[in-house]
Amino acid sequence: MARRTTPISARARREEIARLAASSGPASVEELSRRFEVTPSTIRRDLSRLAEEGALARTYGGAIPLAAGESTLRERESEAHPAKRALGAWARRQIRPGEHVLLDGGSTVGELARELAGAGPDAALHVTALGLNALHRLEDVEGIELVSPGGTVRRSSQSFIGPITEAALSRMTFDRAYLSSDGVTAEHGLCEAGPEQTRLKELMAAQSAEVTVLADSTKLGHRPFHSWARLPLPWTLVTDDGADPRQLELFRRSGVEVQVVDLP
Repeated sequence: MARRTTPISARARREEIARLAASSGPASVEELSRRFEVTPSTIRRDLSRLAEEGALARTYGGAIPLAAGESTLRERESEAHPAKRALGAWARRQIRPGEHVLLDGGSTVGELARELAGAGPDAALHVTALGLNALHRLEDVEGIELVSPGGTVRRSSQSFIGPITEAALSRMTFDRAYLSSDGVTAEHGLCEAGPEQTRLKELMAAQSAEVTVLADSTKLGHRPFHSWARLPLPWTLVTDDGADPRQLELFRRSGVEVQVVDLP
């Protein structure tokens, strides 16, 4: 990377960092620090903010372009869609009238929101949703009291994240939480692009009486990143019938309840 000699604003520096990551590939903290003539701690703060905004994905010691590590919500909505629809339909059948339900962001939980849109006026549900997709699908549904925790919108996932979101959720409790993930393993739990996301998922689990992870079979054993959310037992993994039986056995041995949904 060529060294920059003219000082620029913090916002312009972050925009340039995102552009470099997209065009030049992986970038290290040290390289960026030299290029922009700022301290490594300043670069780390820049990378954390860019990761929260969904402009790139953090790695140990630097960053990688989003396209190399994390797809956008719109891209994920077209992946394994029949499985996600089936998981959303299964989850809808577990929810009882009058319950307080917490919905994570993500495409699979978004399918659950689509199912809840047909709940009807007698459902009397209280739904708190982190994903903009779920909020849009439920905003006019009679019979659902809809709550948004607010916070910073993470662009890639189109969901709320950050200290405002955490502060709001820490003052609520839920009968059920439905979580999503970029990957899930029996050994480490839920895999996400950064610690901001994993910390939030752990908080969501802590505030909920029942925790369910909706993950299509391609997510099992998948480790796209290096940040993990560890969920306290018991929790339930719901996946589709394309799952590797060996993966399912690992989860069962670790104390996780496993539900397998048959695809049409």
